[in-house]
Amino acid sequence: MGIPPVRVVCFDLGGVVIRICRSWSEGCTRAGLDVRAPDTRDASKAARGRAVFDYQTGRIDDDEFARRVSAALDGLYSPDEVMAVHHAWMIDGYRDVDAIIHRLNAADLHTACLSNTNAAHWTRLGDYPAFAALRQRLASHELGLHKPDRAIYDAATSAFGVDPAEILFFDDLPENVDGAASSGWRAVTIDPLVETAPQIVRGLEAHGIVLT
Repeated sequence: MGIPPVRVVCFDLGGVVIRICRSWSEGCTRAGLDVRAPDTRDASKAARGRAVFDYQTGRIDDDEFARRVSAALDGLYSPDEVMAVHHAWMIDGYRDVDAIIHRLNAADLHTACLSNTNAAHWTRLGDYPAFAALRQRLASHELGLHKPDRAIYDAATSAFGVDPAEILFFDDLPENVDGAASSGWRAVTIDPLVETAPQIVRGLEAHGIVLT
Protein backbone atom coordinates (compact mmCIF):
# COMPACT_ATOMS: atom_id res chain seq x y z
CA MET A 1 0.00 0.00 0.00
CA GLY A 2 1.43 3.39 -1.01
CA ILE A 3 1.94 6.46 1.13
CA PRO A 4 -1.30 8.47 1.32
CA PRO A 5 -1.30 12.01 -0.05
CA VAL A 6 -1.01 14.96 2.30
CA ARG A 7 -4.39 16.38 3.23
CA VAL A 8 -3.41 18.73 6.08
CA VAL A 9 -0.48 21.16 6.11
CA CYS A 10 0.09 22.25 9.70
CA PHE A 11 2.46 24.96 10.89
CA ASP A 12 4.03 25.93 14.16
CA LEU A 13 3.73 29.71 14.53
CA GLY A 14 6.80 31.21 16.25
CA GLY A 15 9.89 30.56 14.16
CA VAL A 16 7.92 29.36 11.13
CA VAL A 17 5.09 31.80 10.41
CA ILE A 18 5.93 34.59 12.87
CA ARG A 19 9.43 35.87 13.58
CA ILE A 20 10.03 35.93 17.35
CA CYS A 21 12.82 36.82 19.76
CA ARG A 22 15.28 34.00 20.30
CA SER A 23 16.64 35.04 23.71
CA TRP A 24 15.73 36.98 26.85
CA SER A 25 18.39 39.55 25.97
CA GLU A 26 16.83 40.14 22.56
CA GLY A 27 13.40 40.49 24.16
CA CYS A 28 14.72 43.06 26.64
CA THR A 29 16.29 45.08 23.84
CA ARG A 30 13.07 45.07 21.84
CA ALA A 31 11.12 46.12 24.93
CA GLY A 32 13.52 49.02 25.55
CA LEU A 33 14.90 47.53 28.76
CA ASP A 34 18.49 47.14 29.89
CA VAL A 35 19.85 43.59 29.96
CA ARG A 36 20.60 43.61 33.65
CA ALA A 37 21.72 40.02 34.05
CA PRO A 38 21.05 37.42 31.36
CA ASP A 39 20.56 34.68 33.97
CA THR A 40 21.94 31.29 32.97
CA ARG A 41 21.67 29.55 36.38
CA ASP A 42 20.13 26.10 36.06
CA ALA A 43 17.69 26.69 38.92
CA SER A 44 16.48 29.96 37.40
CA LYS A 45 16.12 28.44 33.94
CA ALA A 46 14.16 25.52 35.37
CA ALA A 47 11.81 27.83 37.28
CA ARG A 48 11.23 29.96 34.20
CA GLY A 49 10.65 26.83 32.13
CA ARG A 50 7.99 25.61 34.56
CA ALA A 51 6.30 29.02 34.47
CA VAL A 52 6.27 29.00 30.66
CA PHE A 53 4.85 25.46 30.58
CA ASP A 54 2.08 26.32 33.02
CA TYR A 55 1.30 29.55 31.13
CA GLN A 56 1.26 27.85 27.74
CA THR A 57 -1.05 25.11 28.97
CA GLY A 58 -3.55 27.54 30.49
CA ARG A 59 -2.78 26.64 34.10
CA ILE A 60 -1.84 30.18 35.16
CA ASP A 61 -2.79 33.68 34.00
CA ASP A 62 -0.69 36.66 32.91
CA ASP A 63 -0.20 37.99 36.43
CA GLU A 64 0.97 34.69 37.88
CA PHE A 65 3.28 34.09 34.93
CA ALA A 66 4.87 37.53 35.32
CA ARG A 67 5.24 37.11 39.08
CA ARG A 68 6.92 33.71 38.76
CA VAL A 69 9.35 34.80 36.05
CA SER A 70 10.22 37.94 38.03
CA ALA A 71 10.92 35.79 41.10
CA ALA A 72 13.02 33.34 39.06
CA LEU A 73 15.12 36.32 37.97
CA ASP A 74 15.59 37.43 41.61
CA GLY A 75 13.45 40.51 41.05
CA LEU A 76 15.89 42.03 38.56
CA TYR A 77 12.84 42.62 36.38
CA SER A 78 9.48 43.59 37.83
CA PRO A 79 6.36 41.66 36.78
CA ASP A 80 5.38 44.64 34.60
CA GLU A 81 8.78 44.53 32.89
CA VAL A 82 8.45 40.77 32.37
CA MET A 83 5.17 41.40 30.54
CA ALA A 84 6.78 44.19 28.52
CA VAL A 85 9.36 41.69 27.29
CA HIS A 86 6.59 39.17 26.68
CA HIS A 87 4.60 41.62 24.56
CA ALA A 88 7.73 42.49 22.55
CA TRP A 89 8.48 38.82 21.82
CA MET A 90 6.61 38.63 18.50
CA ILE A 91 8.43 40.69 15.87
CA ASP A 92 6.77 40.33 12.47
CA GLY A 93 5.59 37.81 9.92
CA TYR A 94 8.07 35.97 7.73
CA ARG A 95 7.92 37.18 4.14
CA ASP A 96 5.65 35.30 1.69
CA VAL A 97 4.34 32.69 4.13
CA ASP A 98 0.83 34.15 3.85
CA ALA A 99 0.97 33.70 0.08
CA ILE A 100 1.96 30.05 0.50
CA ILE A 101 -0.98 29.44 2.82
CA HIS A 102 -3.39 31.07 0.37
CA ARG A 103 -2.04 28.85 -2.42
CA LEU A 104 -2.44 25.75 -0.28
CA ASN A 105 -6.03 26.75 0.48
CA ALA A 106 -6.68 27.27 -3.23
CA ALA A 107 -5.31 23.78 -3.88
CA ASP A 108 -7.98 22.43 -1.50
CA LEU A 109 -5.49 21.43 1.18
CA HIS A 110 -6.49 21.99 4.78
CA THR A 111 -4.16 24.52 6.45
CA ALA A 112 -3.75 24.69 10.22
CA CYS A 113 -1.43 25.63 13.04
CA LEU A 114 -0.43 23.82 16.21
CA SER A 115 1.40 26.19 18.52
CA ASN A 116 2.76 26.27 22.06
CA THR A 117 1.48 29.71 22.99
CA ASN A 118 -0.53 31.68 25.54
CA ALA A 119 -3.65 33.79 25.71
CA ALA A 120 -1.82 37.14 25.57
CA HIS A 121 -0.03 36.28 22.32
CA TRP A 122 -3.01 34.44 20.87
CA THR A 123 -5.21 37.55 20.97
CA ARG A 124 -2.64 39.46 18.88
CA LEU A 125 -2.02 36.86 16.20
CA GLY A 126 -5.04 37.94 14.17
CA ASP A 127 -3.00 40.97 13.09
CA TYR A 128 -0.79 38.68 10.97
CA PRO A 129 -2.17 37.84 7.48
CA ALA A 130 -0.66 34.34 7.47
CA PHE A 131 -2.40 33.45 10.73
CA ALA A 132 -5.71 34.83 9.48
CA ALA A 133 -5.41 32.72 6.32
CA LEU A 134 -5.20 29.41 8.21
CA ARG A 135 -8.35 27.33 8.13
CA GLN A 136 -7.89 25.81 11.59
CA ARG A 137 -5.96 27.07 14.61
CA LEU A 138 -4.97 24.93 17.59
CA ALA A 139 -3.17 26.35 20.63
CA SER A 140 -1.55 24.69 23.62
CA HIS A 141 -3.19 26.99 26.16
CA GLU A 142 -6.65 26.08 24.85
CA LEU A 143 -5.94 22.34 24.58
CA GLY A 144 -4.16 22.16 27.94
CA LEU A 145 -1.45 20.16 26.18
CA HIS A 146 2.09 20.98 25.06
CA LYS A 147 4.48 19.98 22.31
CA PRO A 148 6.37 17.67 22.17
CA ASP A 149 4.01 15.54 24.29
CA ARG A 150 2.36 12.81 22.25
CA ALA A 151 -1.08 13.80 23.55
CA ILE A 152 -1.14 17.14 21.73
CA TYR A 153 -0.42 15.55 18.35
CA ASP A 154 -3.09 12.92 18.95
CA ALA A 155 -5.58 15.64 19.89
CA ALA A 156 -4.72 17.58 16.73
CA THR A 157 -5.04 14.47 14.56
CA SER A 158 -8.51 13.91 15.98
CA ALA A 159 -9.43 17.57 15.40
CA PHE A 160 -8.28 17.36 11.77
CA GLY A 161 -10.22 14.15 11.17
CA VAL A 162 -7.51 12.51 9.05
CA ASP A 163 -4.94 9.76 9.41
CA PRO A 164 -1.63 10.89 10.98
CA ALA A 165 0.31 10.07 7.79
CA GLU A 166 -1.85 12.60 5.92
CA ILE A 167 -0.52 15.51 8.03
CA LEU A 168 2.59 17.48 7.03
CA PHE A 169 3.99 19.60 9.85
CA PHE A 170 6.57 22.41 9.94
CA ASP A 171 8.28 23.41 13.22
CA ASP A 172 11.54 25.13 14.15
CA LEU A 173 12.32 22.98 17.22
CA PRO A 174 13.80 19.53 16.54
CA GLU A 175 12.12 18.02 19.60
CA ASN A 176 8.71 19.11 18.29
CA VAL A 177 9.48 17.69 14.86
CA ASP A 178 10.56 14.43 16.47
CA GLY A 179 7.37 14.36 18.55
CA ALA A 180 5.24 14.83 15.46
CA ALA A 181 7.13 12.13 13.57
CA SER A 182 6.75 9.73 16.51
CA SER A 183 3.00 10.37 16.32
CA GLY A 184 2.91 9.30 12.68
CA TRP A 185 2.96 12.75 11.11
CA ARG A 186 5.30 13.82 8.34
CA ALA A 187 7.45 16.58 9.77
CA VAL A 188 10.00 19.11 8.53
CA THR A 189 12.45 21.17 10.59
CA ILE A 190 12.60 24.89 9.77
CA ASP A 191 15.59 27.16 10.46
CA PRO A 192 14.06 30.31 12.03
CA LEU A 193 17.15 32.44 11.49
CA VAL A 194 16.64 32.70 7.72
CA GLU A 195 13.53 33.28 5.62
CA THR A 196 11.17 30.38 6.13
CA ALA A 197 9.06 30.52 2.94
CA PRO A 198 11.69 28.90 0.68
CA GLN A 199 12.19 26.16 3.27
CA ILE A 200 8.45 25.54 3.41
CA VAL A 201 8.24 25.29 -0.38
CA ARG A 202 11.08 22.76 -0.43
CA GLY A 203 9.40 20.76 2.32
CA LEU A 204 6.11 20.75 0.45
CA GLU A 205 7.79 19.59 -2.74
CA ALA A 206 9.61 16.79 -0.88
CA HIS A 207 6.19 15.49 0.13
CA GLY A 208 4.59 15.76 -3.28
CA ILE A 209 2.99 19.21 -3.11
CA VAL A 210 4.03 21.57 -5.90
CA LEU A 211 2.43 24.99 -5.67
CA THR A 212 1.26 26.60 -8.90
